[in-house]
Amino acid sequence: MFVYPEIDPVFLALGPLQIRWYGLMYLVGISAGWFLLRRRAGKSGSGWTAQQIDDLVFVSVIGIIVGGRLGSKLFYDLDSWLADPISILMIWKGGMSFHGGLLGVIIAIFWFGRKNGKGFFQVADMVAPVVPIGLGAGRIGNFINGELWGKVTDSPLGFLVDGQVRHASQLYEFLLEGVVMFVVLYWLSAKPRPTMLISGLFCLLYGSFRFAVEFVRLPDAHIGYLAWDWLTMGQVLSLPLVILGAGLIIAANLRDDSKEVKA
Repeated sequence: MFVYPEIDPVFLALGPLQIRWYGLMYLVGISAGWFLLRRRAGKSGSGWTAQQIDDLVFVSVIGIIVGGRLGSKLFYDLDSWLADPISILMIWKGGMSFHGGLLGVIIAIFWFGRKNGKGFFQVADMVAPVVPIGLGAGRIGNFINGELWGKVTDSPLGFLVDGQVRHASQLYEFLLEGVVMFVVLYWLSAKPRPTMLISGLFCLLYGSFRFAVEFVRLPDAHIGYLAWDWLTMGQVLSLPLVILGAGLIIAANLRDDSKEVKA
């Protein structure tokens, strides 16, 4: 058993200005992903320029923020949003949804692809391998904030929080959605493979990992379980990703455009 150290969520306070660990984790994830994308674009025959990567990162960040906020309100806090529509602008109070952010990035990729003459999955396959860095960093931010704890457990890996030993579901997600997904996707993306495979594997892995961790993670208090005392909103939103991912992987392997080396 571990004891949660009660970390101050504020990294640095300069008068009224506060820099929080959670926001810093977003910056770390975006910066690291940007660096790796630039590095891959710089390889001979990548078909990408540094300026295209910069533009792609910019529109993707907008998609993450706008989609993440909209998704958080639509999927998890609709009643509160309807009662106070302006609350969606209060990003300093937190509330970001991965599934909403994903939809935002999908829209950004469509727009970017059309502007730059690139296919949707050509862009998505480029972006997907670095997304787990941001996911993992975000889960560390959740841990520092002391939020999204799991159920009570007698596991020796549990954390003592407010007098109860709980699953550190944030750290489980950091390991699976962050570390494991990054290693698998980044390694595979450096090898010859058909278009759509990386995007499909991203959807399949994230959906599967999130669905599994939800069994030990507490549901949002104002939503609770949707059915059977175990089905959560996170699982409902993740299941379509599993199905989509499996479909994309099958479609990718049925294509006859051969395996091409990507940057």
